[in-house]
Amino acid sequence: MRFKRTKALLVAAGLTLAVAACGEAGTGGSESVDVEVTENAAENFEDGTRMKELAESGEITIGVKYDQPGIGFKSAASDTPEGIDPEMGKILAASLGIAPEDITWKETISDNREPFLQSGEVDLVIASYSITDERRQIVGQAGPYYVTGQQLLVKKGSDIKSVDDIKGQEVCSVTGSTSLDNVEAKGANPRGFDTYSECRDQVLNGTVEAMTTDGAILLGYAAEDPEELEVVGEPFSEERYGVGYSKDYPEMCQWISDTLQESYDNGKWAEAFEATLGKSGVETPEPPALDPCKA
Repeated sequence: MRFKRTKALLVAAGLTLAVAACGEAGTGGSESVDVEVTENAAENFEDGTRMKELAESGEITIGVKYDQPGIGFKSAASDTPEGIDPEMGKILAASLGIAPEDITWKETISDNREPFLQSGEVDLVIASYSITDERRQIVGQAGPYYVTGQQLLVKKGSDIKSVDDIKGQEVCSVTGSTSLDNVEAKGANPRGFDTYSECRDQVLNGTVEAMTTDGAILLGYAAEDPEELEVVGEPFSEERYGVGYSKDYPEMCQWISDTLQESYDNGKWAEAFEATLGKSGVETPEPPALDPCKA
């Protein structure tokens, strides 16, 4: 095996406030987890591995979403994105000896995640990137580092407490999403909007009864307006968020998995959740079991 297990020194050092606000979806900022950057990190990796190349360069480019509060969001007033995905990127970069300020963040939308990895536009994709067998035919995916599923966002005090209560109710999501198909199958009247924020606004003003998509996205919106909004019900689908990498560098899988496991064990993963999605008031979950990497 070409990978030597890294001794990532991600020492618990509390939380520091990020000064960026969350723009479109609200004015509340999030916190950022302190990570201790590994010194002489290149020595932890074998020659010829992509990890050693990145560690020696001192730079890494990571693709994240810019429009999902709590997951990956960048406001016009901020220089860097915030959310659980960027936090996981900082943890991974730190194990390579790369400080947060040396990460290049690249806005990555759903349609260009695989092309960015295939072309080398980015080194990693951490962008609410659900692991699927189809995607693993094209790119590498390690993880999952978070498991979510389709849920409902409602105004606090709503009579809707679970998916069983949406029959005959207007429920919104983004136009063309499978989320709308799923709630229509449950008896709801689906309403499509161009953006998640439009849908959220319709819930706030009472035009529709609920918003639906991945629970992680909904928790981000609830975290920015916890007095008005809450996520209800158990997930009625499953999405396993993973870290994407190029299949040209299969050795990256074990490094990603080991670093994620380290963040589970030393509490950094929990801190990242509490600083981002946890702002909604939801209890911090147990981290998910990691998929094994192929030998």
